[in-house]
Amino acid sequence: MEEQSKNKISEEEKQLHGKRSRPKGGLITMPFIFANEICEKLAVVGFHANMISYLTTQLHLPLTKAANTLTNFGGTSSLTPLLGAFIADSFAGRFWTITFGSIIYQIGMTLLTISAILPTLRPPPCKGEEVCVVADTAQLSILYIALLLGALGSGGIRPCVVAFGADQFDESDPKQTTKTWNYFNWYYFCMGAAALVAVTVLVYIQDNVGWGLGLGIPTVAMFLSVITFVGGFKLYRHLDPSGSPFTRLIQVAVAAFRKRNLRMVSDPTLLYTNDEIDAPISLDGILTHTKHMSFLDKAAIVTEQDNLKPGQLPNPWRLNTVHRVEELKSVIRMGPIGASGILLITAYAQQGTFSLQQAKTMDRHLTKSFQIPAGSMSVFTTVAMLSTIVVYDRIFVKIARKFTGLERGITFLHRMGIGFVISIFATLVAGFIEIKRKHVAIEHGLLDKPHTMVPISFLWLVPQYSLHGIAEAFMSIGHMEFFYDQAPESMRSTATALFWMAISIGNYVSTLLVTLVHKFSIKPDGSNWLPDNNLNRGRLEYFYWVITVLQAVNLVYYLWCAKIYTYKPVQVHHNKEDNSPVKNELQLSNKN
Repeated sequence: MEEQSKNKISEEEKQLHGKRSRPKGGLITMPFIFANEICEKLAVVGFHANMISYLTTQLHLPLTKAANTLTNFGGTSSLTPLLGAFIADSFAGRFWTITFGSIIYQIGMTLLTISAILPTLRPPPCKGEEVCVVADTAQLSILYIALLLGALGSGGIRPCVVAFGADQFDESDPKQTTKTWNYFNWYYFCMGAAALVAVTVLVYIQDNVGWGLGLGIPTVAMFLSVITFVGGFKLYRHLDPSGSPFTRLIQVAVAAFRKRNLRMVSDPTLLYTNDEIDAPISLDGILTHTKHMSFLDKAAIVTEQDNLKPGQLPNPWRLNTVHRVEELKSVIRMGPIGASGILLITAYAQQGTFSLQQAKTMDRHLTKSFQIPAGSMSVFTTVAMLSTIVVYDRIFVKIARKFTGLERGITFLHRMGIGFVISIFATLVAGFIEIKRKHVAIEHGLLDKPHTMVPISFLWLVPQYSLHGIAEAFMSIGHMEFFYDQAPESMRSTATALFWMAISIGNYVSTLLVTLVHKFSIKPDGSNWLPDNNLNRGRLEYFYWVITVLQAVNLVYYLWCAKIYTYKPVQVHHNKEDNSPVKNELQLSNKN
């Protein structure tokens, strides 16, 4: 009797301790997660911002080969997030994918730093007018291995950090005060702050102190971030991977195709459901049936050929649950809106090309002895973006909330739309500023002197750079929120990878657009909208306005997509401690 009493007391103590123990996740995990992302961004931006200089001045690569090397690295870095997302969502989980991705990235950065420090890993310095010795095969091999490791490491970090951080906030918990939309704002703010440090401090160190220190600082920071991130293991809210999401999507498509000749059931409640097998992929709630794309619903029609017996799991290549069918529908619905962000990235990309060329021809002196480098003009974009995020989070949301009643102020679709509109103004303004710059060049007889500074302040370019930063704060964060919120729960890492893929495609579209304009705008006298040698003789303003028109058309397309878009409906599972008589509630997943 006494022993039973002790056991009862012990059991009660365990329950009491369980209630008092801190739940996993929450704000306490943010320093660990943000430290990892800040250092990764510091390394990536610090590497990219000035690496063309390292390749040409330290390894003595020809400009074309150096540019192609960085382009290939950038392209690979944009593809690897899909691989990282697949690994995370399929079997490894986000924590371990981030951890191993960070370690791989660390190895790549260390190898690159060592090559910048040891003279034997670089060709000898150029002497006078002698032809510079180009890096040999062994030296280039070290460079390529370091770049490849960096690309693979980024693939594990980029798609998982943002999703893993958002996982730490359980919005079904009424005690949870911080929402995912707050997290996305501050995640992007930290990214921008790291980029700002990279394009100023690190670039200055690389140019004026040395490449060993310039690359060594982010390498050491990355090492510390890995230790910090892993150190928070016990605090994190870990969501188990639920198998390959791509396989499930393909299974639904195959099952629907096999049953394409079946007549649709009259009552959607007759479609196959099985909460037990969907449990691992629906912790936030079961996706409920929608009437759109009804041809896919045939994958959930039970037939005699399915030979479904009580307690037996169905063959997913023949029969799928409504939840899994709705997963595929969600992915298909996301496609058009996700694609609408490509042209904004195309417009944004011009800051590193033609806007930079404009800056090179203008007076960039801040004092008589110091002028801002043309490559640092993106500082105005970053500062505008960071300022907008702070104002948005602290002021705009509170004001908008009074009118809309939404806790986040406005939906992510509205936020994206505002970003599109501002981006249109950015390229429109850029065209008029280019007219002003050329007008000054004509007044001073500099039309045919492309290498002579035009006496007009670089501050004229600040509006277009700043507008792009404001547009990014609205559109890019809204884009990221959209992918995370509307993606099937089990595909959130993959959804984040799609965000990066849209950025990659936007840059490729920019390259294609420049190529086409350059090719088809040429005249018999050799003049061109985008001349190679003399921007003063070009028609850059026409190019900006072409992008403006394309963005206006894209805005109309986006508004149409947003109007017909259907949010994913989720049957929300409430906490067990919830005393409400209603345990399940149907909600549209545009979380307020």
